[in-house]
Amino acid sequence: MILTRRSLLTHGTLALAAGSSLTAVCAAEPAAAVAAGDLPLIVSTWPFGKPANEAALTSLLGGGSLLDAVEQGIHITESDPKNASVGLGGIPNAAGVVQLDGCIMHGPGHQAGSVAAIEGIVHPISAARRVMEKTPHVMLVGEGARLFALEQGLASVPLDTTAAYADWRKKRAAEAAAAREADPEKKKENHDTIALLVLGANGDIAGGCSTSGWGGKLPGRVGDSPIIGGGLYVDNEVGAAGATGLGENVMRYCGSFLVVELMRQGLHPEEACLEAIRRIAKKDPKGIDISVSFVALDKKGRFGAAGSANGFQYSVTHRGSSKVLTAPGVGPLDIGPVGGNRKEQ
Repeated sequence: MILTRRSLLTHGTLALAAGSSLTAVCAAEPAAAVAAGDLPLIVSTWPFGKPANEAALTSLLGGGSLLDAVEQGIHITESDPKNASVGLGGIPNAAGVVQLDGCIMHGPGHQAGSVAAIEGIVHPISAARRVMEKTPHVMLVGEGARLFALEQGLASVPLDTTAAYADWRKKRAAEAAAAREADPEKKKENHDTIALLVLGANGDIAGGCSTSGWGGKLPGRVGDSPIIGGGLYVDNEVGAAGATGLGENVMRYCGSFLVVELMRQGLHPEEACLEAIRRIAKKDPKGIDISVSFVALDKKGRFGAAGSANGFQYSVTHRGSSKVLTAPGVGPLDIGPVGGNRKEQ
């Protein structure tokens, strides 16, 4: 079964399928700091982040760098053909073409690399890392990003989208008319993202983010995942945060940057995630119906997550432990009166 964000939020209290001996699902008070001897610490979004975490830990324990761990961990999710939210197995855009987004950050030196709306490249996280390490730029997009990835020798699939886009342009007028007649209150199925954060044994931090984006999106649509400070932010002095959910509602508030800044003020990672969602929901016309979740870790080895709805699950891995946890949700009573088009109660 393909796990979508909607299904996970609906069934967030259900245990994961049996057979994974290290997996536990629970909700608890904010976690205490992971002991220095138990580092590295890896935190990621969703239950599908757990095998990515474990691959990242294996990389680190085998002598790999923080960036190697981020890249190898996210490779696991990008390569999963059953994952309809990340990698080339993701749901295509309105023209029937899969466009991918991804970014990576390295705390030391405050380095960042990003690709957006890239087509035919198996691992956008690797393309993002090459942008960071091999160019003077932070972000490459579209065909330029694809050509750069090919130049770097990254794995790709044959790509000929000319006919697909031409056909979509012919159909677009009819689709627009149908959309106007559709129920305006009907919500589109959302998508998921892998955001993976790593705290190394030496205290350095890195992170990465990868997604195929919103299924059925307009060609060229870019969500929060490749936006530094939106879908991912790393500050080596403080901590890191990553986002999943409806990217437009993360980008407009610099969501992951906000979480890190709240941790800078002294908030525990979980409370920083909760407070970021409260602030967004109080300003947004949709109130708490923003479909946003965050994960975070800090320099002290603490971690946490929160969602705008109950049931958001995230994965936490360190030496001797690999778990799926259920994060607290923010409810309407928790944010009080909201702005935008909502009336005060």
